[in-house]
Amino acid sequence: MPVRVSEFSWQQTPAAVFLSLPLRGVCVRDADVFCGESYLKVNFPPFLFEVFLYAPIDDGNSKAKIGNDTILFTLYKKDPVMWETLSMPGVDKETMQRIREKSILQAQEKAKEATEAKATAKREDQRYALGVMMKIEEEERKKIEDMKENERKKATRELEAWKESQRQAEKQKSIPRKEKCQRGKQAEERGALKPPSLPRKAPSAARLPQRGRNWENIFSEKLKEDSVPAPRSAGNIQISFTPRAFPTALRESQVAEEEEWLHKQAEARRALSTDLPEFSDLKEEEKNPDWLKEKGNKLFATENYLAAVDAYNLAIRLNSKIPLLYLNRAACHLKLRNLHKAIEDSSKALELLTPPVSDNANARMKAHVRRGTAFCQLELYVEGLQDYEAALKIDPSNTVVQNDAEKIRNIIQGTALKSRD
Repeated sequence: MPVRVSEFSWQQTPAAVFLSLPLRGVCVRDADVFCGESYLKVNFPPFLFEVFLYAPIDDGNSKAKIGNDTILFTLYKKDPVMWETLSMPGVDKETMQRIREKSILQAQEKAKEATEAKATAKREDQRYALGVMMKIEEEERKKIEDMKENERKKATRELEAWKESQRQAEKQKSIPRKEKCQRGKQAEERGALKPPSLPRKAPSAARLPQRGRNWENIFSEKLKEDSVPAPRSAGNIQISFTPRAFPTALRESQVAEEEEWLHKQAEARRALSTDLPEFSDLKEEEKNPDWLKEKGNKLFATENYLAAVDAYNLAIRLNSKIPLLYLNRAACHLKLRNLHKAIEDSSKALELLTPPVSDNANARMKAHVRRGTAFCQLELYVEGLQDYEAALKIDPSNTVVQNDAEKIRNIIQGTALKSRD
């Protein structure tokens, strides 16, 4: 039974009430103080103090100071009037209980409003921060675009200047050719008009134009030979391609991880040993883990899950380093509702699927989804959501995994609301 405290002192002004409550050994850590509009309660085991106030107060601005074996309350009145007494006169048990419940509900509503206001303020801060970041990124992008535009204009000007210099050079080359052409025509004219000096038969009038045409043809062919540039020298370009063991494009940052993955796969193949007596009665194809894996896949497709598990078990006994065997067996255990075994096999597959490279990304995503499904069927939704989010990091565009993750979030939020109520 709590010991009710009845000794206290109080004073008032039209705006506030000052209450002094002596409690031996009281401290902030152990004292439970509740203050409502019309109800004040202090619980300091084994002491209990409560008072139903004469008039409502502003519980949001009221204060309590704990120290020196005393609690000092400063209660601000809603209406600036003088109280006749501290507590409400003539209060029965039903009224007390109603006031307690009302005060608790009001406190819960205010706490909810404060939480929502805090969440709203946080969202506003995040929105503001996002806006600032977007503005900074836009300025950076604009700056980069301006730099690109300036570089483009500069390159264009340099190209135009180079073309102009080429045109000037062509003009300088064409001047001597024109001079040669003019000199040739003048020589032709002089040769046609000059009388023959040697005692030979004068050419007939019909042959003079023919001589001029021959000279013109020879000169034009000479010009054509001068204008044709010399052929370029021949050359060969050697191109070497990087050998690829993976089907994806080479990424220099993942070379070490891919080589480690190939090394592990080679070790797993070398670890295969069927010389033990327990495997002596097996057929030759039954000693091949790949053949057993394909057999298990066919049995799974026909919904014969127990037989598929047996095939995967034998394959794992032959070679325990192949991650797909554990991954496929986890799918069988999910169908058979062996949820803990499904979690174990998915975890083992993830352990073997290291390092994480692009070649095993699909298998890692499936392992996370299957382990997350097993967790959710065990009603461990938080753990299941973590696996689904890990799968989305590997394949963000998978709409099926996105929808399942959203359903799990809704279930977690609904469970949290029910537990709060």
